[in-house]
Amino acid sequence: MAALLRLPGGTRDASEIVEALLVAASVREDRAPELSARWRQIADDIGDALDQLPPPSS
Repeated sequence: MAALLRLPGGTRDASEIVEALLVAASVREDRAPELSARWRQIADDIGDALDQLPPPSS
């Protein structure tokens, strides 16, 4: 499934979301390993999508 995500700060905001997901996943790793793995996967998927974007033009 694909989703369109519009963020006012662009890729910078998306990068912050990825970082927040990874931090949250590390906090929940012991108590909720399945949820932690899910959040890591979402962060990886967003990161992969960001890597596929063309570089910003000057």
